[in-house]
Formats: sequence, C-alpha cells, structure tokens
Amino acid sequence: MSAPTTIALIIGSLRKESINRKFAEYIVSQMPDSIKVEEVNIADLPLYNQDYDDTTINSYERVRQQLKAADAVLIVTPEHNRTMPAALKNVIDIASRPYKESVWAHKKVAVVTASPSNYGGINSGLDVRKSMEMLLAQIMTSPEMFLSQATESLNEDGSVSERTQKYLERFINALVAFVGSKSA
Repeated sequence: MSAPTTIALIIGSLRKESINRKFAEYIVSQMPDSIKVEEVNIADLPLYNQDYDDTTINSYERVRQQLKAADAVLIVTPEHNRTMPAALKNVIDIASRPYKESVWAHKKVAVVTASPSNYGGINSGLDVRKSMEMLLAQIMTSPEMFLSQATESLNEDGSVSERTQKYLERFINALVAFVGSKSA
C-alpha cells in the first residue's frame, strides 16, 4: 500500500473563530482517505529577517520541514487591506529562504480566499498567486475560489451552508485531482 498524499494546510487568519478556518475544516473533512492534511501553525513565527538565515530558529525549521515534506499546499486566507495577511506573507517569506533553499519551487499550491465583503478576498488571492508564481510554485488555476459574503455562507452554528458545500464541491474535486497529478 502506498503512502497517502500529504497536503500542508496554511490558514492565513490567526483568529480562533476565523471564517477561513471554518471553510478550511470543511474542505479537509471532504478529502478522501488517500489524502492526509496537516495544518502548518504560523502563529508562533517571528517576523522574517534575512539576518536569521544563518541562525537556527526552531519554528522556522518546523514550518520549512512540514512544507518540504508535503506533496501540495492548500492556503485558505482572508484579505487584509486589499492584500494577503501579514502572517501569511511571513510564512511565504520564511519558506522561500535562505537563498536557493526555497521549499516553494515546483510545490503544488491551491488558494482559497473568503471574505465578508462582496469581493471575496480576490486581491489577497491574486497577491498570493503572484508571490507563488515568482517562487516557481505550481499553482492550481481552475477553479479559482474566492468566497464573497462568506459570513452568509455559514449556518448559525458555524457550519458551511448546503449551498456553499455544493459550490466548494467542484473546487475539492479539482484539488484532489491536482494533488494526485504528476508535477510539471
């Protein structure tokens, strides 16, 4: 029996009751048994500083190793001030360094954004994609997943509404196919 495919999950929001966490948890719950998802904790990461490249920082090493070991990365994130949250940008930078040791090169990456606004975090998603493309990651391009008015996509108990589950189904199926395909 072959080892399961592993997806590293990065949630761009640090809030405990993040709507992005709720969507991420739903997506993870729909993964087949052949895919194992491991969350990458980004809350404890010091801000990236190039002076740290010659220093061992345990949280940096943990994150780099988790991402390196994963077959793919799923980023589920809000939008902060029309771009990606600082915590997400920080982990992207940490995993891209030291120079010539980026874990992003040829890594499969899928992005979901969710926002209470009408735009669904599209600017955040586009900025994440822009960073990932520059770092030579292999980006899942279809379907794009920008969940607008996301608070309305949750039931009173915080679960994902049936309507949104149906909407996410296409993304989830594409994600499973994407992580199972051979790298470019």
